Amino acid sequence: MSGLMLAALLVASATAAAAQEALNVVVTTGEAVVQRAPDRAFVTIASEARAKTSRDAQRQNADTMSAVRQRLTQAGIATDAVRTLGIDLQQEFDFPQGRRVPREYVARNTIEVRIDDLARVGDVLDAAVQGGATSSGGVRFDLRDRSGAEREALRLAVADARARADAAAAGAGRTIDRIVKVEDTRDNLVIVPRPMMAGMARAEAAAPPTPVEAGTIEIRARVTLTASMK
Repeated sequence: MSGLMLAALLVASATAAAAQEALNVVVTTGEAVVQRAPDRAFVTIASEARAKTSRDAQRQNADTMSAVRQRLTQAGIATDAVRTLGIDLQQEFDFPQGRRVPREYVARNTIEVRIDDLARVGDVLDAAVQGGATSSGGVRFDLRDRSGAEREALRLAVADARARADAAAAGAGRTIDRIVKVEDTRDNLVIVPRPMMAGMARAEAAAPPTPVEAGTIEIRARVTLTASMK
């Protein structure tokens, strides 16, 4: 037998083996949802100041944010729980009859505050506004151990896919021999119900506390499982 004929036979044999293997494979998709009560929140707080000069706008804004930070400290917020999201300074313009006429300078400072006691979210928002913040809100709930919840959802999704593979194999009069491959589709979604809260104007001293409802966080996972049958 020539080498060319032997190579052709080997290719044909490999193709037949691959086709046979494909007949012995089942592919299923598994999904899971893990619900957790959030135990951490992040709120966005901003201050804004306008002045005829950039220096005055920056100074006024710095004074306001310093007062806000002082209020947050008094409310029990640690320094490492606050991070700056952005500092912005720009000049505003009017355009009468197509001409650009300069107006005031606007300075903005935006921070994000981490709160590990959800019962105090409303108090923190109120403290920021009382300190002079021009807007506060943007509440975002999260989990301290989000990775643990994601792993649990992934485990349950794999179990769901395996159960579906067992059912599919049984329907064909077969059984699962071994798991060939498991793919995490990375379609993990965190659904965070947000409280009905928009930016707030300066609060009155006698105003009631801002109500905040945390809701429930859902961690979703989806996997694709490939198994061989016998």
